[in-house]
Amino acid sequence: MALDHIRYDILAQQALRGVVRTVLADVAEKGLPGEHHFKITFTTTAPGVRLSERMRAQYPEAMTIILQHQFWDLHVTDDAFEVGLSFGGVPERLAIPFDAITAFYDPAVQFGFQFEIAEAATSEEPDAIAKADEKSTVPAGRSPAEAKKTDALPAPAATKPAPPAPGADGGGGGEVVRLDRFRKK
Repeated sequence: MALDHIRYDILAQQALRGVVRTVLADVAEKGLPGEHHFKITFTTTAPGVRLSERMRAQYPEAMTIILQHQFWDLHVTDDAFEVGLSFGGVPERLAIPFDAITAFYDPAVQFGFQFEIAEAATSEEPDAIAKADEKSTVPAGRSPAEAKKTDALPAPAATKPAPPAPGADGGGGGEVVRLDRFRKK
């Protein structure tokens, strides 16, 4: 396989994080339209993440927040967003860099993406990553027990590249077709 000097994978991740930035900036300006709301999962240990010590102790690796009914002072910059949320009746102010986000999902329209996990986490077993994410999901204003009862939502769509088509490895079954073949001559 040829070496990807352009790094399309990184460019795609940056573009999708730009989508999240644009959506949040729009919500900060105009509010949530219709039934839209967001589940945002982020790594709590990422540089620039700001949480209270209480929240960091409760969610040492990752957590998911829900921006729906009870959030305030959403402020979006080029690199991060800040938002006020209530956890168990205690108001908190969070700062989350876009690079710390690992998943974004809008349940109202079944749309979302999952970002690549940092190098250190990729060596973990997939089950361990899934369990850590499940353990860290906390909707704003609700306890983890309440969240488990009410927030059974499908996982965000992955942004990883699609697997090669059958036969793309030269093993037969697939055919490379040049676009010139379909052009009018």
